[in-house]
Amino acid sequence: MSNEENGVLLSAGDVELTVQPDNGCRIAGLVIGGAQLLRQGERYGTFPMVPWCGRVANGQFRNGGVLHRLPLNSPPHAIHGTGRDSVWRTARAGKSEASFTYDLADPWPYPGRVTQTFELTEQSLTLALGIETYDTSFPAQAGWHPWFRRRLDADGEEARIDFTPAWQEKRGSDHLPTGERIAPLPGPWDDCFGMPDGVSVTVTWQGQLELTVTSPARWVVIYDEQEEAVCVEPQSGPPNGLNTDPRLVTPLEPLELTATWSWRRL
Repeated sequence: MSNEENGVLLSAGDVELTVQPDNGCRIAGLVIGGAQLLRQGERYGTFPMVPWCGRVANGQFRNGGVLHRLPLNSPPHAIHGTGRDSVWRTARAGKSEASFTYDLADPWPYPGRVTQTFELTEQSLTLALGIETYDTSFPAQAGWHPWFRRRLDADGEEARIDFTPAWQEKRGSDHLPTGERIAPLPGPWDDCFGMPDGVSVTVTWQGQLELTVTSPARWVVIYDEQEEAVCVEPQSGPPNGLNTDPRLVTPLEPLELTATWSWRRL
């Protein structure tokens, strides 16, 4: 481990991972054998989606009979949580593993603590998110939003996405799931898919690298409408899930989620 000016560097063999706790505890870079897998830039890399994932309709959700309003950072909706805009504390950092925390605060209306951990090997990266409360129970979600580069180099093949979802959440004109489940449609996508046995999505850069994202999560959003990158986002609930599929975090039941990226060179 080294604390560089731009983040915490973890390494395993010829694999390097850079985490930026001051910039939403995002992964700023994942370099495998000299190849950078993630789109570069302050808003890219891979960021945690917490305490909600994707869009919240009109920035509003209820906890029981109490209505809460969130800032509309993607009008007319609120999107991707507050964790990506927060400064996290480094709780532990070793050569190939690290842990970070931040306390939920305004504009999120409930107190709580979020923990994110990273464990790196030469063949894989394991991510974990936990949300806990010591007081009031509240609905929440957790997930990750990686921006994988569409091409690993200028002459490389475009990334290919392979997965077999059980269904696709039909998307309305407001970009929110309508509640109807349909047979998966061909891309391009900015869509949520159901994988009830756990997320498993493979991204292949032909002749270079194959990376598989797995998670016990039952939902994954695939976004590939931009030229520069493709996104594979495992998450604990669907977009707008604070309203349609709430998962309560209680003092006895934290919300915990893991995901693993494993790769092989081609």
